[in-house]
Amino acid sequence: MSEMHLKSPTGYRDATEIDIMREVLPFDGADVLELGCGRARWTRTIAERFPVKSVTATEVDRVQHEKNLAITDLPRVRFVYGGAENIDLPDASVDIVIMLKSLHHVPLELMDQGLREIHRVLRPGGLAYISEPVYAGEFNEILRLFNDEKVVRQAAFDTLKNTVARGDFQLEREIFFQSVSEFGSFAEFEERILFPTHSDHGVDEDLRQRVREAFEPHLGPEGARFINPHRVDLLRKPTRE
Repeated sequence: MSEMHLKSPTGYRDATEIDIMREVLPFDGADVLELGCGRARWTRTIAERFPVKSVTATEVDRVQHEKNLAITDLPRVRFVYGGAENIDLPDASVDIVIMLKSLHHVPLELMDQGLREIHRVLRPGGLAYISEPVYAGEFNEILRLFNDEKVVRQAAFDTLKNTVARGDFQLEREIFFQSVSEFGSFAEFEERILFPTHSDHGVDEDLRQRVREAFEPHLGPEGARFINPHRVDLLRKPTRE
């Protein structure tokens, strides 16, 4: 596995997360587990666009989980409260595990346990799709004013390297791509990023103003648009261990 990129490497692909998943994941008839589904945006996309058998979507934010439980138009989706370190599923019960920008949110002391749990619930030959933000870009410069994720992102990558090194997984592919995030206003940025229900960043009024001053130069008539770099590690559970 290549070293963690703190500056953007060359060769990023312009793509969305769904473009990459469509390319590398065998969704047809699959039992899928999404860990850290948040507002269930990608959960819905997976359930509606791909011929999956089932989707189990977990979330550790109790407020968001309760909102997800109110979703009634996704019959193949089951929403579950809980984290990656303690997955409420039987051994070898899913074909695909997906983590979209969520591994670095697992507490440091529980990251390795999370990967062991992913290994446990995957069927032999199953795939883990781990997508993480690269520590670079204009959006990251704003984020680090109130939530500098350098340490936890490095820890997430180190955990992935360790699980491959000990043979729990084989590295199938490492993919670098860049996608766009958009905010219609600073108020939307506050709701989604600055004051989310799952985290308290300890933002007082002075810090809020500093973040606003950093954000507003990116605002145009159609809102703010950021190009964000990402890395995907596609891991396969060995068929024989």
